[in-house]
Amino acid sequence: MAAAALGLAALVVPVGASDQEIETWMPAVEGQHEGTWLQWPHHHTYGRRFRDQVDPQWVEMTRALVGGENVHIVAYNATERDRIVGLLEAAGVSLERVDFVIQPTDDFWIRDNGPIFVFDEAGALKITDWGFDGWGEDAPFAKDDLVPGAIARATGMPLVDVNGMVLEGGAVELDGRGVLMATRSSILESTRNPGMKQADAETYLRSHLGAKKFIWLDGADGGEEDITDMHIDGFAMFADGGRIVTMSRADLLYWGLSEADVDVLYAARDIDNQPYQLVTLPLTTGNVVTTYRKDLGFKGSYVNFYVGNDVVLMPSYDDPNDGVAKAILKDVYPNRRVVLIDCRNLFANGGMVHCVTQQQPAVEAFKKR
Repeated sequence: MAAAALGLAALVVPVGASDQEIETWMPAVEGQHEGTWLQWPHHHTYGRRFRDQVDPQWVEMTRALVGGENVHIVAYNATERDRIVGLLEAAGVSLERVDFVIQPTDDFWIRDNGPIFVFDEAGALKITDWGFDGWGEDAPFAKDDLVPGAIARATGMPLVDVNGMVLEGGAVELDGRGVLMATRSSILESTRNPGMKQADAETYLRSHLGAKKFIWLDGADGGEEDITDMHIDGFAMFADGGRIVTMSRADLLYWGLSEADVDVLYAARDIDNQPYQLVTLPLTTGNVVTTYRKDLGFKGSYVNFYVGNDVVLMPSYDDPNDGVAKAILKDVYPNRRVVLIDCRNLFANGGMVHCVTQQQPAVEAFKKR
C-alpha cells in the first residue's frame, strides 16, 4: 500500500480550536486494523550501539504482527530500508505484508510523534497532525514532527493540521465510546502548551478525537519524572468490555501517582456512567536490568502493551512477573495470542511496546462504531 502510493500529495485541512466544521473520531485500538506503523531505529541520532541494542525488538514486533495485518515501516533512508529488509530476511520474517515509507526521523516513538488516524463522520480515514516538540523540547524532534505529513503523502490520505495544540499519542487513552483519559502534567501543565486552559484542550480533543467525556488525572508533580511527564499509557489503558488495565494502588503510588489520582482512576465511569472494571497488572519483581547489565534503578510496567488484530504485544523484562502478566492479559484478550517483547533496553530509553507502535484502523472499525 504505502510503497506503491509514494509521491501522492496530501490534502492539508487546517482546523483551529474553535472550529467545529470537521469532526473526526479515533476508534479503540482493539478495533480491526488495516495495519500497524513502526518507526525503525537507526544510527543517525544516537549512534550504532544504541540502534543495535533495540533492533531485535522491531524484528520481533514485525514477526508477531504480519500474521494478522500489514506492517508499515518508516525508514530513515533507502540504505536503512535495505538494512531493515536484510534483518527481517535473516530472521525469517515474511515481507509479503511489509512495506516502507522513506522519511528521515530523529527517534522511534511513533505513538507520540504520530500519525494519529481518525475517521470522519462519513467513514473516511484521515491523519491528524498534532504539534510535536520532543516532549517539551527535551529531545531532538524536527524530523519526527514531519512524519504524519510524510505518511499522508505516501498514502494519499487527507492530513488534518492540528498544530495549534502539542499532543503526543501516548498522552491520551480513548475507549472508542467517547471517553478520553489523560494526565494534565503531560498536556497542560508542561512546556508543550503554555497557557492553554483545560477547556481549550478539550475543544481540540472533542473535535479531532471524538472525546465526549474526560477523565483527567494530575499526573507528575513537577519533580524528577520521565521525559513524558507521566503519559497515561504507562500505567492505565482501556480494554474491551468496559475495562481499564492498570496497577494496584500500591504500585500506582510507586509509579508516582498521588492518592487523589488513584482515587479518580479507581472511580472512573464510562459514557453511560457505569464503573469500569479494573484489571491490575503487577510491576516487575525487581529493578529492570538491561541486556548490557545496566540496573535502571526502578521496576518495569506491563501496562504499556499493544493490541494487534490477532496478537497482544506485551513488554517483558526477563522477570518472574513476565508470566504472571501474560496470564492476566490472556484472560483479557482470550482470542489473541500474547507475545512477549523484550523491553529491557527500550525501557532504558523511556518507553515500552505501546510507545513504538501506531495502529491504522480498517474500515471495519468504523462500521462497528
